[in-house]
Amino acid sequence: MSQPIRLIVGLGNPRSKYDQTRHNAGFWFLDAVCRALNVQMASDKRLGGSLGRVRMGDTELRLFEPATFMNESGLPVGRVVRYYQIPPEQVLVAYDELDLDAGVARLKFDGGHGGHNGMRDVISHIGTRQFWRLRIGIGHPGAANKVVNYVLSKPSVDDRVGIERVIDDSVDQLQLLLDGQQEKAMQRLHTVKN
Repeated sequence: MSQPIRLIVGLGNPRSKYDQTRHNAGFWFLDAVCRALNVQMASDKRLGGSLGRVRMGDTELRLFEPATFMNESGLPVGRVVRYYQIPPEQVLVAYDELDLDAGVARLKFDGGHGGHNGMRDVISHIGTRQFWRLRIGIGHPGAANKVVNYVLSKPSVDDRVGIERVIDDSVDQLQLLLDGQQEKAMQRLHTVKN
């Protein structure tokens, strides 16, 4: 059995013009967790983002949304991890994933950044790759030179529905993650039928 998740981080870009863009899928997940757990986020300038907290049984869960742009997410995430002394293996980072179709999500432990600049920065500032990731599929535009415009644009209606559905499926696994049953959460999430 894994250790319970004590920190969930959602990655995205601040400012209202980015709210509905694919690159903010991590923020969308964090918003869904806040709704499910009735958590209010509050700005914490010292840590560099918005922070929420809730007690779930024996576990105190913290939620964090960096206030920096995606490519500079690592510094505030590293601050939160160090300030609250949360072991990296008890951290879950949710973010958008080009290599998965919209409507698909994958939970995994460890690994590289896969070309995702936000994850590259998080790994750099946490100082290890040994943490959990929730990769939320947004699909791929088909060509590398289209990626930037693609992630910074709104998904189609069908893709948004798929992304929201898989975020809901991921939130359904939250109690397992907080109980340290990541393998079971992974199995359920990866085999969910829509």
